[in-house]
Amino acid sequence: MTNKRLSKRINNRAPKARTSSTHPSLIPVLLGLMFLTLIVGAALWHMLPIGIVGVYFTLSLLTFIAYAIDKSAAKRNKWRTKESTLHLLALMGGWPGALFAQNLLRHKSVKASFRNVFYLTIIANLAVLAYGIQTGAMDMFI
Repeated sequence: MTNKRLSKRINNRAPKARTSSTHPSLIPVLLGLMFLTLIVGAALWHMLPIGIVGVYFTLSLLTFIAYAIDKSAAKRNKWRTKESTLHLLALMGGWPGALFAQNLLRHKSVKASFRNVFYLTIIANLAVLAYGIQTGAMDMFI
């Protein structure tokens, strides 16, 4: 095939559709912000101890930093953070920070197996929080 024909075939191809990884959705970031806003409100209304809010904000920041370090290491082919460590941070309450990191840094946002376990950690964390609120276990910290 001549270069002219090849060039014509390449130029006639339809442009590739953009995937969600090229345009990250703001929905996860908004959900993370909404959750953090809700727990601040709950603490102000004395439904949650202020310490719980501090734990979520601190763990979110630490989790975001862990994702940033892992992203940097991935770019430089250096030692990586274990996925189980990232999941543990999310499970303990750092999942809002993980949502921000996945969206803003575009790290760990495509791998389906990682994302599935990640969403299970969010559900587990929220279930434990809801259980603590429902049973009154949080009341001893207020």
